[in-house]
Amino acid sequence: MKSSGFRVNNAELWGGAIWFAVSLFVLEQGRRLGLGTVNAPGMGFMMFWLGIVMAGLSLGVAAQSIRSEGPSIRALWAGTRWVKTLIVIVAFVLYAYAFTQLGFLLSTIPLMLVLLRAIDPVRWVIALPLAFGAPLLIWWVLERVLQIQLPTGVFEIG
Repeated sequence: MKSSGFRVNNAELWGGAIWFAVSLFVLEQGRRLGLGTVNAPGMGFMMFWLGIVMAGLSLGVAAQSIRSEGPSIRALWAGTRWVKTLIVIVAFVLYAYAFTQLGFLLSTIPLMLVLLRAIDPVRWVIALPLAFGAPLLIWWVLERVLQIQLPTGVFEIG
C-alpha cells in the first residue's frame, strides 16, 4: 500500500520549496526595478510576472509531492558519477580562466576534447573533427557574420 502525505525526505517537496524561495527573490527584484503599467512596462515588469509564474509552479510541485509519494533525497543522488561531475566542473573553471588568456579558439578546442573524451567517451575519429569544427564554425558565425568580437588571447589567434 502506497503511503501519501507529508514526508521530510521527499525530494520533490524540497525542490518545490527551494524554487519557491528563488521565485520570491525574482519577484522582489522585479518589484524593486519598477513594474510600470501594462501599456508602459517598467524594467522589472517581466521579471515580476516571471516570479509569480515560478511561485505558482513551485507550489504546484510541492503540493503534488504531499499528495503522492515522491523519490527520497537519497534516491535522487543514487548512481551519480561524481568523478565525471568533478571533471566537468574543473574543466569549466579552467576554461573560464583560459578564455581571456588564450582566446576563444585556443580555450574552446581543449574544452571540447575533454568533454567529448572524458565524460561519455566518443571515438577519436568523431571527437577530433567535432572539437575543432564546432568552435571554428561558431567563431566564423560570431566574428564574420554577426561581427561580434571574441577574445583572441595572448597569441592573437581568432
